[in-house]
Amino acid sequence: VQLQASGGGLVQAGGSLKLSCAASGRTLNWHALAWFRQAAGKEREFVAGVSWSGGRTKYADSARDRFIIRRDIANDRVDLQMSGLKPEDTAVYYCAADPNYSGIPDSLSIENNYSYWGQGTLVTVSS
Repeated sequence: VQLQASGGGLVQAGGSLKLSCAASGRTLNWHALAWFRQAAGKEREFVAGVSWSGGRTKYADSARDRFIIRRDIANDRVDLQMSGLKPEDTAVYYCAADPNYSGIPDSLSIENNYSYWGQGTLVTVSS
C-alpha cells in the first residue's frame, strides 16, 4: 500500500485545515488508519486514529475537541479536519495504515502497529 497525504499548508493561529490520505495499489478497507505528526527536533507522536469502518476513534489529548478524523469509505481515504490550530500544531503530518487492527481502540495510538506510511505533509501555523 502506498499512502499519499495532502492538504498541508500555512495557516494562521485559530484557522482550519483538512488533511487527506488516499491509497494506491491496494484498498484501505480492513485497515485501521491514523495520523501522526513530527515537529522539528521532536519525536513523532500520535494525533488521531480510526478503525477501518470508522466506528472507533482515538485522539491524543492535544487533538481532542479540535480535530476530527473521518474514514471516507466511499472514496477510500481518511481525512483529518483540524480547527482551532495553534503554533504548537506545526509539524509534518503522516498518515499510516494498520492491516492487522485488533479492534481495541487503545491500539490505534501504537505507532509500531502501523505497517504503511505516507510521505508526510507540512502544516505550519503562524502566530
